[in-house]
Amino acid sequence: MSTLPLPHVLVVDDDEGVRRLVDDYLGQNDFRVSGAVSGAELLGAFRTQVVDLVLLDLRLRGEDGMRLLRQLRAESQIPVIILTGRSDEADRVMGLELGADDYLTKPFSPRELLARIRTVLRRTHAGQEVHGAPVCRAYRIPGWELNLRTRRLTGSDGGEVALSNGEFNLLAALLATANRVVSRDQLIEMSRRYDNEVYDRAIDVAVLRLRRKIESNPAEPCIIVTERGVGYRIAVPVEAVY
Repeated sequence: MSTLPLPHVLVVDDDEGVRRLVDDYLGQNDFRVSGAVSGAELLGAFRTQVVDLVLLDLRLRGEDGMRLLRQLRAESQIPVIILTGRSDEADRVMGLELGADDYLTKPFSPRELLARIRTVLRRTHAGQEVHGAPVCRAYRIPGWELNLRTRRLTGSDGGEVALSNGEFNLLAALLATANRVVSRDQLIEMSRRYDNEVYDRAIDVAVLRLRRKIESNPAEPCIIVTERGVGYRIAVPVEAVY
């Protein structure tokens, strides 16, 4: 029987002592932890991994922590806990206004950090669960991963492929159906989970564009195949990441 993966916390802090403290303590409490020391490493982790929560120091050397927080919020809804100094009240207020879910002041207690992370993840998951079932974080097919939180499509080589809103909506809806045939009307309804403005002909156009981006030979597709007179289906194995 498969088990759910451990929640993944990304610690963005250029203080090695903080990263080690968080890694050691959370690792003992059923979390997976990875570290980043810069904005570039943070964004790189987003492109290659499924991240459940970001612990972000707003005072990274040579970096604008507020800019990073703004970028995170513009690109995803992944929960963020910010780290600030005890005297940095303005940073805490601005960070919360920019969409941070919580904050901790340095130095902090590992037990308090664990409690706050669990609280934020509980609150986040409560908002994401549908009828008691966890919502998928990402889908993987041979050669590709679609991260539903960051809305990014990455290849097995780590390269990112830009998707329009319509293309993302359609691909997410198709992957959610795995190997079932889905009609255009069904795809329209399923895509509206991500965006209300989805229309009949937009489905066909988006399928053509997606094939150009993910198929090795768009003229003879093997990932998104057409079932004539019915609709479309994903014809490769789909792995859901929760």
